[in-house]
Amino acid sequence: MRTLLSAVLIGVGVTMILSLVGVSQGVTADMSERSRGTGAEIVVFPPGSSVFNLSGANMLEKYVGLIRKQPHVSLATGTLIQKVGPLFQSIAGIHLDEFSQMSGGFRFVKGGPFTGPNELVVDEVEARTAHLKPGSIVDVGTKWRVTGIVESGKLSRMFAQIEPLQEEYSQTGKISVVWVKADDPANIPAVIASLKEKLDGFSVISMEEMSSLLTENSLPLIVNFTKVVIGISVVVGFLVVSLSMYTAVLERTREIGILKALGGSPAYIMGILLRETAVLAILGSIAGILMTYGAQALLRAFAPTFPMLIVTKWWPITTGLALAGSLIGALIPGFKAAKQDAIEALSYD
Repeated sequence: MRTLLSAVLIGVGVTMILSLVGVSQGVTADMSERSRGTGAEIVVFPPGSSVFNLSGANMLEKYVGLIRKQPHVSLATGTLIQKVGPLFQSIAGIHLDEFSQMSGGFRFVKGGPFTGPNELVVDEVEARTAHLKPGSIVDVGTKWRVTGIVESGKLSRMFAQIEPLQEEYSQTGKISVVWVKADDPANIPAVIASLKEKLDGFSVISMEEMSSLLTENSLPLIVNFTKVVIGISVVVGFLVVSLSMYTAVLERTREIGILKALGGSPAYIMGILLRETAVLAILGSIAGILMTYGAQALLRAFAPTFPMLIVTKWWPITTGLALAGSLIGALIPGFKAAKQDAIEALSYD
């Protein structure tokens, strides 16, 4: 039972690391996929904004007209990303006809598009998370009525008409980002160069570049938090194995005395304990990897807004960390066992 619990505790540390990395990669991959869902090939956002926080700064909507006049621009539409809650919760204010032309349009699962102010369209993930259906009221300081539920994958979780959203949040005539489509993919570099010349200080990047920036390594907060969790997991593994091996040494005192009386060297005794520790760490890592699938299922059921990937590339890394922490934790009990006097060990009761 002691060995089983030790393996499970090591596995919990492995699961913590894999789950955190899986969620960070899942969230950024989802953001990248939804950005691509706009159908745009070029993204324009104002100074002070970033690919992770498009609601961080706004620009005048008149820039959309300027962008449309540039050579080789076939479509351009502005969107207001209005933050309405914690983390990434926001409403995308759109011109429905322009956004539909750019993205290919919404696919409605239930209900239909908004037709008036204070009406929302939400995607399946938001509907499942908040238990919404057509006719439901979403209260984010202002009450919005849900008119339809659409398939996810197009920019945001919630959509509204841009003009009422601008008025509601005192952003009249302002947008957060402009989505641009070129008349030919070969002309994308030329369009980007032209827009950078016309819009000095603005960020103008291709969708490919935006997708490459949307990674967990671009978020210092996530990177630092991951390091903290890894450190905690290694310390936990060290303490768990140290306690487990110390108890094992006490339980096997007479057995160790017999081995030493038969000629067993300190290195031989240490080797036995370290091999047992290595097996324990590997079993714990396997248990942790299996528990990661359970964590993914729980998040999918209870927190679908935080998609989690199974990060197989991290399996050998977490196994190595668990093994290192466990072997370090086994050194002190191992030295204690190796230095035991054979006569004292045999007389131990």
